[in-house]
Amino acid sequence: MTTTWIIVGVIAVVAIYAVATYNAFVKLTQRAIEAWADIDVQLKRRYDLIPNLIETVKGYAAHERETFDAVVAARAAATQINVDASNISAEQIAMVAGAEDALGGALGKLMAIAEAYPDLKANQNFSELQTELSDTENKIQAARRFYNTNVRDLAIKLQSFPSNVIGNMFGFKEREYFELAEGSEEREVVKVDF
Repeated sequence: MTTTWIIVGVIAVVAIYAVATYNAFVKLTQRAIEAWADIDVQLKRRYDLIPNLIETVKGYAAHERETFDAVVAARAAATQINVDASNISAEQIAMVAGAEDALGGALGKLMAIAEAYPDLKANQNFSELQTELSDTENKIQAARRFYNTNVRDLAIKLQSFPSNVIGNMFGFKEREYFELAEGSEEREVVKVDF
């Protein structure tokens, strides 16, 4: 009789652990999906700001057509990438990171041009757009960190024993980190000379 209660107790503890671990995996997976959605929201916010920024700068630097075209093209390429947050792949993350790196480089050139026009820098619309864009860039960085933290937590849980047994049993998978494209940290400074 005592042996039966011990066996029932062990089975109950294992079942409770399995349910709690399964629920933890569901929670971590949903947090990673939510974190990617946060990145997506901030990227879309940036994409919406760019046309206004270009139009403001165009009025002062109409002869910089090549730079404007590069920003528009980079924005268009970045907005064409659609990622399913619940089924994200390394290739999709690499595509987004590459497009964002190209857009960041083009925006850097646009901002460098703006530095050469004191009247533009004093323009209230430009100043507000620049502040909003800077704020958005900070939010994108925070969203990337939040996403990568959730991906890390999921990976730790999937690699730790005994939770890895439950994770593998129910098909939970690790997600890819959202990292900067190779060499984007070393983006060269744009020189504007008129």
